[in-house]
Amino acid sequence: MAVYTQVSDEALAGFLAGYDLGEALAFKGIAEGVENSNFYLETRKGRYILTLFEKRVNAADLPYFIGLKQHLSSNGFPCPKPVMGQDGQALRTLEGRPAVIVTFLDGLSPRRPSAKQCRALGEGLARMHLALADFKGHRENALGPASWRRLWEGRGADAEALQPGLEAEVDACFEQISAARAFADELPRGTIHADLFPDNAFFLGDTFSGAIDFYFACTDALAYDLAVCLNSWAFEEGNASDASRLEYNFSKGSALIAGYQSVRPLEASEREALPALCLGSAMRFFLTRLADWSSTPAGALVKPKNPLEYAARLAFHRKMASAEGYGA
Repeated sequence: MAVYTQVSDEALAGFLAGYDLGEALAFKGIAEGVENSNFYLETRKGRYILTLFEKRVNAADLPYFIGLKQHLSSNGFPCPKPVMGQDGQALRTLEGRPAVIVTFLDGLSPRRPSAKQCRALGEGLARMHLALADFKGHRENALGPASWRRLWEGRGADAEALQPGLEAEVDACFEQISAARAFADELPRGTIHADLFPDNAFFLGDTFSGAIDFYFACTDALAYDLAVCLNSWAFEEGNASDASRLEYNFSKGSALIAGYQSVRPLEASEREALPALCLGSAMRFFLTRLADWSSTPAGALVKPKNPLEYAARLAFHRKMASAEGYGA
């Protein structure tokens, strides 16, 4: 979440006139994240989130994202539900951007997840995969392996400026990922979230209360989604002044995997591929953070995330030989 596009009072009032929500009682930007412009909205009918789509989101994909959340909601999985306008459409336009209003989800995102929360997150991830098993929508992973070489092209000097020797490290990771062939189509596939970081998951205490921000969702290997979560939930940030000082928390990682397998047991092929999937997912977020590091607009109410946090993860995963090392 972030704010790139400002919304005037007049534009908001005109936009809300197309809904049966009443006038705005509260409206403020949400500054976390790096992708879209998001706002907290309160009307007489309740609390909502208003999203204006920016940057990497292709407008042609928006019906897919809306349909996915409608499908999850109808199957009892907790996530924001798109609000329909008076014309029966959820997708509209505001300040020249595609826009949608979704229902507000109760809960808090954990800043430092506990092992109990990691287990609950794993259970929630598997429940989401099962709830989407009969979802008819299909979307290729626009930030999958086919995109990584293009993202890396011409950025070696940027990596070296951040950390000497990082360019060679990234090149070696590419070779290892290619040799592993974990991203072939043999693994069980389905609809995945692909970005279920702690700030995209809500909890009431240690109880998982829902997931948000499905705008990277796509059709891909289910175990890749688990790998994304291991990267984002099971590493301790350590010294905030030194992004290279990250450690894998085995207790959290094993809890997350155990929670997932309590709902959907991993197949043997998924266990075998887990180290390469973790390396690949770390590569994906390293590369997009590296790109954002130099291209985030100066006026945006958002600070780009440090690519070195994922460079440290790359170094860790390169040495991992089996799923047991992650607690599987």
